[in-house]
Amino acid sequence: MLSLALAGKPNAGKSTFYKAATRADVDVANYPFTTIDANRGVTHARTECPCLARDERCGNERCHDGKRYVPVELLDVAGLVPGAHEGKGLGNQFLDELTNADAILNVVDASGGTNAEGEPVEVGTYDPVEEVDFVEREMDQWLAGIIDRNWEGVERKSRSPDFDIDEALTDMLTGFGATVADVAASLRTLEYPEDPIQWTDEDRATLAEEIRARTKPLVIVANKADVAPAENLERLRETDKPVIPATADGELALRTAAEAGVVDYDPGDEGFRITGDVTDSQRKGLDRIRDVMDEYGGTGVQDAIDHAVYELLDRITVFPVQNETKWTDGSGNVLPDAVLLPSGSTPPDLAYAIHTDIGEGYLHAVDARSDRRIGEDHELSEGDVIKIVSTAK
Repeated sequence: MLSLALAGKPNAGKSTFYKAATRADVDVANYPFTTIDANRGVTHARTECPCLARDERCGNERCHDGKRYVPVELLDVAGLVPGAHEGKGLGNQFLDELTNADAILNVVDASGGTNAEGEPVEVGTYDPVEEVDFVEREMDQWLAGIIDRNWEGVERKSRSPDFDIDEALTDMLTGFGATVADVAASLRTLEYPEDPIQWTDEDRATLAEEIRARTKPLVIVANKADVAPAENLERLRETDKPVIPATADGELALRTAAEAGVVDYDPGDEGFRITGDVTDSQRKGLDRIRDVMDEYGGTGVQDAIDHAVYELLDRITVFPVQNETKWTDGSGNVLPDAVLLPSGSTPPDLAYAIHTDIGEGYLHAVDARSDRRIGEDHELSEGDVIKIVSTAK
């Protein structure tokens, strides 16, 4: 399962985002380090369900009238403070938790209502643009420190006659969550000495930045957009990072109201409809949320998750079935599963994603939409419905 991590300074709204996105019960409070131990839960990326191409909706519990929700892990950890890479605050614990995340949602307090340490201040008195590069900078310095601490071992290995610098760096960096392919791709972009003794601090820092950028891409979640000065959001969106304005408080309120039958709302919708009895104060609160949604096309919570999955990580959603005519599994369930695959994946990749045995026994695949056999080098697309024929059962 893909893993996304919420990062940022304390009190930026990470735990509220997490609670809204997962509907898990976590502490949410207006003081730094509300989160001590990491919270792990399941949220969902949203895409179109292939059942929209059929006469009836599929009825899957993760399909809401053609809106398909695909499970993704979401991690919420302790907030970062300046110097986290040196262990300040809960820095080392925080950064260690990020090792296995595929992408980072950097939650920024767009209102400017908390300082660099996450302490409440008057709204608009702190510049949220200061937070845009903060997480990247701490992660880069943290990884550079790991490389520095392990460099003596690389130098010792270099005395061996069969020493290979690329192999030594790969052995070290795969422990950070990088794959062999990630390390190889990073090294191709860099110029560096073959002898590790000749490496400088700048060489190691550059390597850390390249590995982090490749393995931990970030999207900025400009949270508290409902109370943020307009100029703050404008300046955040002028940075060179992808920025999603959001109100985690608004999303949490809508999901809670939807569960209570008060509003008609699905995560990622651009608006909502009041369907139950509400008080005047509740209606005013919902109207404020509606104003933000009208401005930005939603609360931003689902948009941020979707951007991380489909843009940063370049995933596609493919739907495996056993019956290519009815689009069902062996029990007759229509479109039972959805699999997130890297863009450019082929039918054998899908087979291995379903189960190793199915991948090893792969024979051929059928495109259920066209009812045609497709080659094993065929590139799959978003929303494909595929039958895998395998010797494995």
